[in-house]
Amino acid sequence: MSYEKMDGGALEYEPCHYGESRLMFRGPQKSLDDPYVAFIGGTETYGKFVQQPFVEIVDQTLPLTCVNLGYVNAGIDAFLAEPSVLEMAQRAEVTVVQVMGAQNMSNRYYKVHPRRNDRFIGASNMMQMVFNEIDFSEFHFTRHMLGTLCARTPDRYSMVRDELRMAWSARMKLLLNTIGGKVVLLWVADHAPETALGTSGLGPDPLFVDRLMIEELRPLVEDVVEVVLSEDALAQGVEGMAFGTLERGAAQRMLSVKAHEETAAAVSESLKALV
Repeated sequence: MSYEKMDGGALEYEPCHYGESRLMFRGPQKSLDDPYVAFIGGTETYGKFVQQPFVEIVDQTLPLTCVNLGYVNAGIDAFLAEPSVLEMAQRAEVTVVQVMGAQNMSNRYYKVHPRRNDRFIGASNMMQMVFNEIDFSEFHFTRHMLGTLCARTPDRYSMVRDELRMAWSARMKLLLNTIGGKVVLLWVADHAPETALGTSGLGPDPLFVDRLMIEELRPLVEDVVEVVLSEDALAQGVEGMAFGTLERGAAQRMLSVKAHEETAAAVSESLKALV
């Protein structure tokens, strides 16, 4: 049964901190005294608008505690800048790392907020020279900025996209090598990695990541779990989700309840062989 929470009565995420990290994660806060599995990722891992994100569903199937370190709109930078989170991942029996898009990272062309990685801070001198007809002061979010470049300067936009792809690969390798130990890489999308770049516009999420980039990381991880969401999961929409009256549009862009269930089933299958 679908339901909407009215403003002021939205889903309680029980936000919490771990260690000295400045990032606010979804609760309830879990004990780190016993063996655990750490989950690193963005909005999908956090589980925006759903009562039970896939991390909590997996927690019910394993003998170990599952710790949700998903952060809304996070890119790789958010975690590389947090020693406490990296230490938690290093101490975990297994760490599941969600494949996040490449747009929310600082690079040679532009800078993002160190924690709220979807926030566009500013263009580099090089970017202002290459796109001298663009007023970058009007942008507050990376996706809006990239969408404008793609529409207005498609020939030069590809330079930024290629830079982001190279930066993503290098930073993912750094993240995985820093974590060490057993790591599972998780792809969750409505398509397989082969079609990640798309044929028009920015393409589907996770932005700019394709099969070659995933395969380059395979030697660094124990397993790659690919979840291509079913038609049922995609068609479910906001049924069973909790959101305020002004949040329906945002909820429609999130993983559905069934999508979380499908993701949990695939991740559980992988983790049972590793813990």
